[in-house]
Amino acid sequence: MIGYQFMGKAHSHAYRDIPFFFEPKANPILKALCGRNKEAVEEAAEKMGWESVETDWRQLIAREDIDVIDIVTPNHTHAEIAIAAAEAGKHIITEKPLALTVEEAKRMKEAVEKHNVVHMICHNYRFVPAVQYAKQLIDEGKLGRIFHFRANYLQDFIIDPAFPLIWRLKKEVSGSGALGDIGAHSIDLARFLVGEIDEVTAMTQTFIEERPMGEMAGGLKGAVNSDEMGKVTVDDAVAIMARFANGTFGTFEASRFATGNRNKNTFEINGEKGSVRWDMENMNFLDVYFTDDDKGVQGFRRVTCTEEEHPYAGAYWPPGHIIGYEHSFIHLLYEFVEAVVDKRQPSPDFKDGYINQLILDAIEKSAEDKSWQSIPYQTE
Repeated sequence: MIGYQFMGKAHSHAYRDIPFFFEPKANPILKALCGRNKEAVEEAAEKMGWESVETDWRQLIAREDIDVIDIVTPNHTHAEIAIAAAEAGKHIITEKPLALTVEEAKRMKEAVEKHNVVHMICHNYRFVPAVQYAKQLIDEGKLGRIFHFRANYLQDFIIDPAFPLIWRLKKEVSGSGALGDIGAHSIDLARFLVGEIDEVTAMTQTFIEERPMGEMAGGLKGAVNSDEMGKVTVDDAVAIMARFANGTFGTFEASRFATGNRNKNTFEINGEKGSVRWDMENMNFLDVYFTDDDKGVQGFRRVTCTEEEHPYAGAYWPPGHIIGYEHSFIHLLYEFVEAVVDKRQPSPDFKDGYINQLILDAIEKSAEDKSWQSIPYQTE
């Protein structure tokens, strides 16, 4: 694994817990952790259970005892590492968004396809049992024709003007702000649950345009390391309207300035026969409504998605005993490990990441031009 902070911890924990809860066809072995700071990466490797360390990702990829490369580094490094890993015949999983640009994402997709390696992008929210169950209800036709998909992803961790200019606030490193950081998750969930998006229109805004220079300090925290001020070059918030290929009307909002919202990732889907709604801050519950309920008792019901009938939930505790954020990574990486063993392609993959990148790019162009933008993936 290349990188070892917030997502590195989430992925490491998941690899270790896969055989505890599931019966994988092969147990992942944590061979090597890579980071530029030798002392820091050695400390992280000891804590998270990795056998060895490297300080150069190229040396990591060259090792013959490694089959899989897991990329949890800042966005601007994904393409170079993933393409090199594919050329070396390594299977690859990478954090989202796939790349900085459409062109980078396309080259990554072409590389993994050319070298026939298993590849996956880490959109972990797909793998929450309640979200999987919502997908099941939609696929079974329980909601009928889908009219609306609306999503909000709201955080507030950078709302203090004194919060430092970390890499997530620099376009050359992150690609975009709230759009790519959290809005990308909502876009992926929309495609997973409802279908492809045909066109978008959007607006973005940056509320605080200068911040003290700083760096990441683990998780979503930052540390000021200078009195110098730097320019914020990404969006703080984005609002999007979308038309889906199947006629669904979509609305999205992503903001890192939504005071009081730590990680409020939500969606609501309205269909002719019913609706579902979900909130990551109450991730074990799915609110469900059906139009054919008796008139006197119609209304949203709250389903606790911890029964054996709910995807993945049967691997854990008795019904009603909830699971958490970390389990979404266990499910995703379990599927990835199984796919590597079976030599098949799991989902979401680099093609999904590429399509998501096309949508992100169209949203940015729309916000800049104040226009509707068609998604060009049909012609790619």
